[in-house]
Amino acid sequence: MRLLIEVEKLRATLKEVFGYDQFRGNQEAIIKNVLAGKNTFVIMPTGAGKSLCYQLPAVIMEGTAVVISPLIALMKNQIDQLNALNVRAEFLNSTLSKKDINRIKKEVLNDELKLLYIAPESLTKLDNISFLKKANVSFAAIDEAHCISEWGHDFRPEYRRIKLILAEIRDDIPVIALTATATPKVQLDIKKNLKIEDSVIFKSSFNRPNLYYEIRPKDNVKKQLIKFIKENKGKSGIVYCLSRKKVEEVAQLLNVNDIKAAPYHAGLDSAVRDKNQDDFLNEEIEVIVATIAFGMGIDKPDVRFVIHYDAPKSLEGYYQETGRAGRDGLEGNCIMYYSYNDLLKIEKFNKDKSVTERENARVHIDEMAAYAESSECRRRQLLHYFGEEFDTHECGVTMWCDSCRYPAEKFEGMDFAVLGIKAALQTGERFGMGHLSHVLRGIHDQYVKSYKHDQLDVFGQGDDHDDDFWKNVLRSITIQGLLEKDINNIGVLKVSPKGKRFLEKPFSILISKKHDFETGESEDEADKDNISTAPYDEELYHILKAIRKKVAKDKGLPPYVVFQDPSLDEMATTYPTTRDDLARVNGVGRGKVEKFGQPFIEAIKKYIEDNEITPASEVVVKTTGDKSKQKIFIIQQIDRKIDLEEIAESRSISFNDLLGELEMICFSGTKLNIDYYIDRYFDEQKRENIHNYFMNAESDSIEVAMDVLSDHGYEEEDLRLMRIKFLSEFGN
Repeated sequence: MRLLIEVEKLRATLKEVFGYDQFRGNQEAIIKNVLAGKNTFVIMPTGAGKSLCYQLPAVIMEGTAVVISPLIALMKNQIDQLNALNVRAEFLNSTLSKKDINRIKKEVLNDELKLLYIAPESLTKLDNISFLKKANVSFAAIDEAHCISEWGHDFRPEYRRIKLILAEIRDDIPVIALTATATPKVQLDIKKNLKIEDSVIFKSSFNRPNLYYEIRPKDNVKKQLIKFIKENKGKSGIVYCLSRKKVEEVAQLLNVNDIKAAPYHAGLDSAVRDKNQDDFLNEEIEVIVATIAFGMGIDKPDVRFVIHYDAPKSLEGYYQETGRAGRDGLEGNCIMYYSYNDLLKIEKFNKDKSVTERENARVHIDEMAAYAESSECRRRQLLHYFGEEFDTHECGVTMWCDSCRYPAEKFEGMDFAVLGIKAALQTGERFGMGHLSHVLRGIHDQYVKSYKHDQLDVFGQGDDHDDDFWKNVLRSITIQGLLEKDINNIGVLKVSPKGKRFLEKPFSILISKKHDFETGESEDEADKDNISTAPYDEELYHILKAIRKKVAKDKGLPPYVVFQDPSLDEMATTYPTTRDDLARVNGVGRGKVEKFGQPFIEAIKKYIEDNEITPASEVVVKTTGDKSKQKIFIIQQIDRKIDLEEIAESRSISFNDLLGELEMICFSGTKLNIDYYIDRYFDEQKRENIHNYFMNAESDSIEVAMDVLSDHGYEEEDLRLMRIKFLSEFGN
């Protein structure tokens, strides 16, 4: 009868406070375990409802639950939600005033708060320990518990002190540890460090069946990114980058290309971070571009895509970040743009770490490369990494990863599997993939020699294949269960019982050829994406060129004044069919649209109708530059008729650089009136001669103009200034 009452109370609280009719998965069993005062270990994927597992018990139990959480963003998001549900919750961290800290502590001591969120760094402060000793702590919830493990992807040393601090506060505080991502090795480390070996483990499947996983080569990445987001217009998404600098660049790139985006990283002012996060949650912006600092615990259920602009540091990180897509169980696309160069950069970042940290990071990088380059089912690889088996047929039916949707060529792998298993056995099951590959290929390196592995029967039996081939074989037979990872020794492969049975009686197995990402661009190469690389429609280009010639003749102008060649290139690539579309073409602008645009728009409309073409303006990337503020400043100064030398000096740039800025402004279609300057320094004859030259020239090339006019005493600066005046008067 008592148990029945407890169950009814649980479900009543679930409905009355949180608004849900029923529990999901293991939630009810987990909550009962916490209410019973037992240590609890929860492994549950992102979006499966981890937070409810400690929030609901905190509401029911007397006292205050202490939630140890690594990110202020996570605390803020959850506390806002709880307070909206009339559940009293607060956080303690360095952003609070002394007054607020004292108020919160008083509320805890008066049993007025149900949950107190605190960062591990704040937990270790002596005054907070002293305060919590006086509090009625119902239990401690350790969120993102994988941060405890040095084997995990997000190790934080301060997490390893949590158990010592809790014991100092009170030695019998029950603990619930929660994580969305933990390999078997990390799981052991968490339990050992928190001293909760006796804990009841609740492990949900890591499978997120609604997520689609795809790896794309990092070629023309800016164009790929913009095209994908525009194809998913109106949907919320996250773009992850490795560095703060890249976050800023990509956010600016998206905004310039008419995609509402904002950056998020730890280097931004906290008020800016909060605003950008709130704008994303409230759908004021479509895309948040972020480092891994964003997303932990952010409860936005309708994120429709997660894009990795750069390869992440580890598979755990990748899994957790992709897990922020489709938390409502609906569509979630997970796209990674992959180049091995990204992983090489990560390796360089690790050069100053300790030997152990570097070795661990190297294993994570190898795992990431293996996942990206393998042709095996993505879902099966991810689940295998977390110690969970998965029937590839299930993904193959739904084609919910690129490997299953676009299967790679397979080859018979029985004989290769036999050699791989023999190599593991003959080397004592103490080595990883790299060493086994060396043994199979007959490589006489120092390790092979020192262990006398060059004397093994299997040594050199695979010398007709390269290192990539053997690593692919070893990886594939590990996923297929013939080899298994040694849980106590990271990177080491052992032969499984299934592998031993296979060796006694081999059977046919198929191995997929690995993906070739050799063509992936470096980030520097990718940054060179610009309009000039876009392939234009030659037939349309010639039609537009003929129209330009006619318009120019009708108006008595040189053709280049109407639209320059690069603008025609872009029109013949993006097929603009409205005035707004045409105004977005580089070198056009609103003024030129009004002055010259209509016949071009009509010709493009007719051309795409006649040829049944679907316009795709998203394939052209508009470069961001970092000059929008400078551009506005210069235009404002010219409007005020400030001397050009004075403008250059005020911006700490040379006069030559200022001319370059003026030319960029003018070429983009903005009219600049610099008559006040030219009239002051150029006599009437000089102005007329240069004007007549540009009116009759075939192009506005300064080099060509210098060849014609330099003998008459004209300087390059004179010609550039007059060209700006000429194009502004007649073209803009």
